[in-house]
Amino acid sequence: MPYLYRDSKPRLPALPATARPTHSSGQAYGELKQECLRRGILFEDPDFPACDSSLFFSEKPPVPFIWKRPGDIVKDPKFIIGGATRTDICQGDLGDCWLLAAIASLTLNEKTLARVVPLDQNFGPDYAGIFHFQFWQHNEWLDVVIDDRLPTFKGRLVFLHSAEHNEFWSALLEKAYAKLNGSYEALKGGSTIEAMEDFTGGVGETYEVKKAPDNFYEILQKALKRCSMVGCSIDTSSAAESEAKTPFGLIKGHAYSVTAIDEVSYRGRQVQLIRIRNPWGEVEWNGPWSDNSLEWRSVSPVEQRRLSQAAQNDGEFWMKFEDFKVHFDKVEICNLTPDALEDSTAHKWEVTIHQGSWVRGSTAGGCRNYLETFWTNPQIKLHLTENDDGQDDCTFIAALMQKDRRKLKKLGAEMLTIGYSIYESPGRDGHLGKDFFRYHPSKARSKTYINLREVSNRFKLPPGDYILVPTTFEPHQEADFCLRIFSEKKAITEDLDENVAIDLPEPLNPTPSPQETEEEKQFRALFEQISGKDMEISAEELEYVLNSVLKRTKNIKFKNLSLISCRNIISLMDTSGNGKLEFSEFKVFWEKMKKWISIFLQYDFDKSGTMSSYELRSALKAAGYQLNNYLLQLIVLRYSDEQFQIEFDDFLNCLIRLENASRVFQALSVKNKEFINLNIGE
Repeated sequence: MPYLYRDSKPRLPALPATARPTHSSGQAYGELKQECLRRGILFEDPDFPACDSSLFFSEKPPVPFIWKRPGDIVKDPKFIIGGATRTDICQGDLGDCWLLAAIASLTLNEKTLARVVPLDQNFGPDYAGIFHFQFWQHNEWLDVVIDDRLPTFKGRLVFLHSAEHNEFWSALLEKAYAKLNGSYEALKGGSTIEAMEDFTGGVGETYEVKKAPDNFYEILQKALKRCSMVGCSIDTSSAAESEAKTPFGLIKGHAYSVTAIDEVSYRGRQVQLIRIRNPWGEVEWNGPWSDNSLEWRSVSPVEQRRLSQAAQNDGEFWMKFEDFKVHFDKVEICNLTPDALEDSTAHKWEVTIHQGSWVRGSTAGGCRNYLETFWTNPQIKLHLTENDDGQDDCTFIAALMQKDRRKLKKLGAEMLTIGYSIYESPGRDGHLGKDFFRYHPSKARSKTYINLREVSNRFKLPPGDYILVPTTFEPHQEADFCLRIFSEKKAITEDLDENVAIDLPEPLNPTPSPQETEEEKQFRALFEQISGKDMEISAEELEYVLNSVLKRTKNIKFKNLSLISCRNIISLMDTSGNGKLEFSEFKVFWEKMKKWISIFLQYDFDKSGTMSSYELRSALKAAGYQLNNYLLQLIVLRYSDEQFQIEFDDFLNCLIRLENASRVFQALSVKNKEFINLNIGE
């Protein structure tokens, strides 16, 4: 799947109020609903039809599912009953516990929930079988419309459902998210923080519980108080351990929600507790402070009511915070604003966003381990101009997200291993070359390269200019990406893309005959032999001449030039317009040719007769052409082979076309100047 360069100029963060309609008809939710009401029909979504392709892309349903509307499942369907709560989320037969854990966290913040799940929807008099939900995607809020046909088996919902059998908001939300990602199957397996960010547009941070700071309890307490969404999980050591149950009733490799953190008075001392929810709606912790543990007998009924403690098999349970740190391995926090949870002060954060692409053969250079191609990755300049209040350094969060990988699962795409490095800027403009990275170490980098949708880390660096290089771990891996920079003080970012520029030498005049070099004398003799008295040769004859000469050149190792190349040469050099090349024109071209051969050999590092497409930027610059990423990617797609190699014949064609294009551009520029001068004169 080709990925073309995306303009990565900084953008402002999107607002949910400006959610973009996504339906293929171009109509918004309100328009579609009114049309259905006017026609007296129930909405059927052609973009996500009630068929197997919306369910699975790699297999057939294990049993015959029947798509039914809520009114066909129960007599009195409701959108929400008594407010949306975490008990409305019960997992079905789909491995999307990561999503359900995020939805459970979503219900803890009414304002955030109302943004994702517009609450003015119901099964009342204006019911038309249509609902809509809003999600954040790569700096844009999208409004996703669905019909309310849901997959069932034997009259019951197959996937996410509420504990109340006639409540349907959570099942419809899951369907909308499945549509956003292409199918229900695309939701199998994931990171809770991924869905949390899609519900909020917030920024995620991950903590390894065993290495968490000493004030980790306070960090979680502050996160929940600020309405951040919090999830947790237990690592697995092998695939066989996935969803394995521990002796304490916990599930490995399973996504849980953290729904509360508090202290309780127990036998004269304060005990720190944390409340966890299993999205299955059952299977709970059975250790100390679990639903029916002896510890609760020593806690007053008033305290138990304050903590909403009830011995129900609903998947939610309390546990001692010290036990939590022993049994859980990872905590994911999605902050609605990126205020440091270690700090007691709230800040106003500045946000800039860059969109870009890693394109095979031109900008997919891989990590620093691959020095030969690392420098070709996109480069973003970061100006840290002001230090934090009362501090010597500047605080910022860099969050790198790979785009649409879940949606592309059906095409075989997987999450790539991504990360980034940050270098101190050398103080010059333009794309930095290989030698800079060879001799300069990074000042900071992402903690790890990992195959998650987003990698984010918090940094403190002195004011100054820095270069951030986002990469995949291995080269040649294609994806679009979104880079977000959150800073406490205004930070200026710019893409280090080259400006398109042409710097060609003045055309050479043919050398007069009496001063001909020995090389020119040999060419003249060959010319006379092939062309005859008129001393003009056709494209076919030029092909013979050039290949004869190149074969005799010992330091050149490449295949014959093609007839197409020779026709292009004549189109470039033919001043008379007769479709042939005179000897004087050939001599001028041969000087160009020698320079181009020299450049090609300079970048044919292994002397194989081919040049890596990643070196094309430097080679073209040496020939006088400075191109931006977009043009470079188009040229690589046109001229490189499957191994990202460019043969001399293709390099020659590329240069000829660039020179022809530059002549047209210069001619137009002259005409425009004449036109402007003419108008000014009038």
